Amino acid sequence: MAFFRSVGHVPPKRHTQHRPVDGGELHYEELMGEEGFGSDSSLLYHLGVPSAIVDATPWDLPDQSTTENRPLLPRHLELHRLTPPDWKAVDAITGRRLVLGNDDVRIGYVVAGETSPLYRNAVGDECVYVESGSATVETVFGALAAVQGDYVVIPRGTTHRWLPTGSEPLRLYVIEANSHIAPPSRYLSRYGQLLEHAPYCERDLHGPTEPLLHDGTDVEVLVKHSGSRGITGTRYVYPAHPFDVVGWDGCLYPYTFNIADFEPITGRVHQPPPVHQVFGGENFVICNFVPRKVDYHPLSIPVPYYHSNVDSDEVLFYCGGNYEARKGSGIGQGSVSLHPGGHSHGPQPGAVERSIGAEFFDELAVMVDTFLPLELGEGGLAAEDPDYAWTWSGRGPSA
Repeated sequence: MAFFRSVGHVPPKRHTQHRPVDGGELHYEELMGEEGFGSDSSLLYHLGVPSAIVDATPWDLPDQSTTENRPLLPRHLELHRLTPPDWKAVDAITGRRLVLGNDDVRIGYVVAGETSPLYRNAVGDECVYVESGSATVETVFGALAAVQGDYVVIPRGTTHRWLPTGSEPLRLYVIEANSHIAPPSRYLSRYGQLLEHAPYCERDLHGPTEPLLHDGTDVEVLVKHSGSRGITGTRYVYPAHPFDVVGWDGCLYPYTFNIADFEPITGRVHQPPPVHQVFGGENFVICNFVPRKVDYHPLSIPVPYYHSNVDSDEVLFYCGGNYEARKGSGIGQGSVSLHPGGHSHGPQPGAVERSIGAEFFDELAVMVDTFLPLELGEGGLAAEDPDYAWTWSGRGPSA
């Protein structure tokens, strides 16, 4: 994120001595950077040595196994069925259930009410959409307030934890990349500023505003990382609390962006999904469909045309409003549809005719398109509606 921020107390010159304003022990400078030394970075100033650990043991992740989408079918996954009866005792990290995944990205879901352990993802960036509820996300950069509709973008290697606030469940739709997640390059100037045609700007991005300091000894941090057999985990123990950063500056940090701040791009005829893109990673994109005025050509058809994305799997998470193209399919709040490459998909029967003359769609959905086929995780298998594939024809193999 090439939008410079400075928080807390930093020295006037990088890589020079930095001590408290009243003198005292030297602060420890840490460079957190992407792509070696060739991309965005931030400099953090710690009270203690950030590399110091006193123990390391394996951390067994929740089930990360996947099952291929075979036979090749469009799928409907009802994620609210994954709400555990004891959700108040579930946290946003260890309670995640894998819904869909491939070698580039994993999509999970969790309903939480408990403070999570300290955690960092060393595999890739995370983009977490808050379906409902609210939380404080504490990080080494400072704290973020996360509310319904927020995307919380957390760079790879950022130690953080989730603290649910309020009485309702914290429902999170979690997109974990094996790469970095950023705004599309077409929205950016050659120097990284969001351009005039972008559907949001830097004023819509909310990063930490002040340092966050905690005391503690022998503090555990869960680390997700790559291993020879796939993604695995390690539990570190630090001699002091990792939230010891007195100041930082740079262009790499966690931030929130609320879906209500996305300004939809519309036209006289139906606009293709790339106009709805909000972020992207390696071999996948993230889009959102928001309430908007729809096509205004006198002969327009507002719902999507049937399409076969031969290079992509398309995943929609329905998180608000009424999605016109899916009426009659069983899809509702908390649903996920998977429309795989190799299968043509589009509106449900009758949706095209019903949409003619519509001027506004009140719908909210988060879409992930991937360029490798997605497989079903254990959470996806547990939440599947087996009748969805036959809703276009009105009958299936058992009819």
